[in-house]
Amino acid sequence: MRGPELSRRSLFALATAGVATAALAGSARAEQVRVVDVGGALTAVAVNPVTGLVYVTDSNSGTVAVLDPNAGRVITLIPVGGKPSDVAVDSAANRVYVANPPGGTVIALDALSHQAVSVVGAGAGASSVAVDPAANKVYAVSGSTGTFAILDTLSLTTQRIVAAPKSGLAGIALDTGRRLAYCTSPTTDSLEIFDLDAGKFTGSTGVGASPTGVAVHQASGTVFVANSAIHHMSIVDPVSRTQSKTVLLRSEASAIAVNQATETVYTNGGQNGLSRVDGKAGVLNGELSLGVNPGDLAVDQRTRAVYVTDPLHGTVSVVRNF
Repeated sequence: MRGPELSRRSLFALATAGVATAALAGSARAEQVRVVDVGGALTAVAVNPVTGLVYVTDSNSGTVAVLDPNAGRVITLIPVGGKPSDVAVDSAANRVYVANPPGGTVIALDALSHQAVSVVGAGAGASSVAVDPAANKVYAVSGSTGTFAILDTLSLTTQRIVAAPKSGLAGIALDTGRRLAYCTSPTTDSLEIFDLDAGKFTGSTGVGASPTGVAVHQASGTVFVANSAIHHMSIVDPVSRTQSKTVLLRSEASAIAVNQATETVYTNGGQNGLSRVDGKAGVLNGELSLGVNPGDLAVDQRTRAVYVTDPLHGTVSVVRNF
């Protein structure tokens, strides 16, 4: 359809507004919320904390939009084909990796030239990706087959594809220090644990109903899980490998991200907006109404800005100081 393309190319307008939140444990407010019109059906978002550029996948057009949040506009569109579902950034190598489930591939992009440099096989239905820059690896999991692919970022080749103990894996997050990957399994309400050094799954723990999004606080190793069929977020203890606490949200959550410096957790489990959780205390301490039903989200670890997609309207909200 030509409509979404026209929207992306001609409507890079930036709207700015202060947005108040519902009172939870005291009043919460974002200093600034800016909305960038991207268009299309936005599926995932990732940010490069070094350059500040933001990458958003559009499954309708098979493109990755590159946003400059300071300029408040899309600066380029990268055609990748297929139906891109997830995106991850290697800020050290200045590369971007995009999952394409229909092709069972991960597409490597040069973030300087904004060109595709390689397409790597990652197993049928590969839908979520995570990058380990220090190990020169990209990991991809499949939502349809449950495979776990290990890709080498130097040679841009497939090293191994490991069958998971569960039929489908929705999300993946890495604990790079402890050399673990955590993968959500919506059909079994579990979190599957993969030992990156051993190259195999070594554990499983029950979480909430239909877990999808997952994030790790690198310093503590605490794992946070967004459960898309129940109004709570799971907190998993890395030592006991059990769900140690749940946090009641206003609605179901499917995406989650952590500010590594503050251990603040953000989810799309608010009423038409974001929920903010104190990850250390395991307490909901703020909700920000965006007037939309958010999709994916990401945190810029340098500026602490939160980027939130709106799949219905094809926009990305840039939230500062929330």
